[in-house]
Amino acid sequence: MTDYRYQDLEPEDDALESLNGVQPEPTDFESLVDALQTEQTFELSSKIFYGLSALEPEGIARLRPVWDSLTPVYRRTLMRQLIEVAEANFELDYGAIGRLGLQDSDPGVREAAIEVLWEDQTVDLMNRLIDMMSWDDVREVRAAAASALGRFILAGELDELPEAAATRAQDAVVAVLNNHTEDVDVRRRALESIANCGHEVVDDAIREAYEDTDERMRVSALFAMGRTCDDNAWRDIVMRELESQDPAMRYEAARAAGELELHNAIPRLSQLAQDQDRELKDVAIWSLGEIGGQDALRVLNRLADSTDPAEDAELAEAIEDAIANADLMNDDLLDEDDE
Repeated sequence: MTDYRYQDLEPEDDALESLNGVQPEPTDFESLVDALQTEQTFELSSKIFYGLSALEPEGIARLRPVWDSLTPVYRRTLMRQLIEVAEANFELDYGAIGRLGLQDSDPGVREAAIEVLWEDQTVDLMNRLIDMMSWDDVREVRAAAASALGRFILAGELDELPEAAATRAQDAVVAVLNNHTEDVDVRRRALESIANCGHEVVDDAIREAYEDTDERMRVSALFAMGRTCDDNAWRDIVMRELESQDPAMRYEAARAAGELELHNAIPRLSQLAQDQDRELKDVAIWSLGEIGGQDALRVLNRLADSTDPAEDAELAEAIEDAIANADLMNDDLLDEDDE
C-alpha cells in the first residue's frame, strides 16, 4: 500500500500568530482562489485560512473544482493546517471544507478532515463516520473514523445524543472490535471508543485486549481502562503498569491514573513528572491535576517553583493549568467532607 504520509508544510511567517483569537476577516472568493493557486510556493497565508472558514454550500460548489485541481500533498497540508488554525482561533469554522475533505480521493485528506470536524456532533456526520470506519479502503482512515466515533458514544452516554443514534454508533463500533480480520489499528481505536460507555462488552473486551500478544492492543486496553472511570476494576493493573519498562504502556498508565483519579499513583506520577521524556512528563502533570487533593497540589507547586517560564513557557503553563484543576478537585473533596 502506498504510504501517503508526508512532512507538514508550514504556514508563512506569523500566519498562525496573526490568526490567534482574531475575528475572521472577509476574504472574497477570487482572493481565496489566487492564494490557493500559489501552491508552488507553499505559502499558507491568512487569506487561505480566513477564506476557507464558514463556507456556504454555494461557496463549496465553486471551490470544489479548484480544490480538486490542487496536488494531493498540498490538499493534505491545507487540511492538516486547518486543524492547528482552528485550535488557535475558535471563531473560524471549517465544517464545510471538512465535509468536502471527507469525500477526497486522497486518504491523507480524508483522515485529516475527520480531525478538522472534531467539534461536529451531528447525527449525519456520525453516520458518515460509521460508513468510513466500515468501508473505507485505507486502514488509517478507518482507524481515524473509529476513534472519532468515541465522542458520539460519550455523547450518548451523557444523554446528549438520541438513544437510537447512540445505539447505532455503539453497535457499529462493537462489530468492528469483534471482527478479528480487521486491522489491529482499527480494532484498537474501536476499543478506545466503546470504553466511553457502559456497554456490556466493555470489561471483557478490555481484559482480552490487555492479554493480547500485540502491544498495540495492550496499549489501547490501558487507554480504555481510563475512559471507563471504573477505578475499582482497573486500579491494580494501572498501578502495576506505571512501573512498566515499555514507554507506551507507562504513558497510558499515567494517563489512566489521572482519569481514574488514583491517589495512590501520586508518588509515582511525581517521579514521572520529572522524566526526560517530555510527553510522559506532560501527561504525568496533567494526571496530577486530575487527581487533585493536597498531595497532588504539593507536588505540582514544587514543580512550579523549579520551572522557569522564561526557559519553558509551555511546561510552566501546563503546570499552572494542572494546579488550577487540582484546586478545583480539592474544593470538591472539601465540599464532600462538609456534607
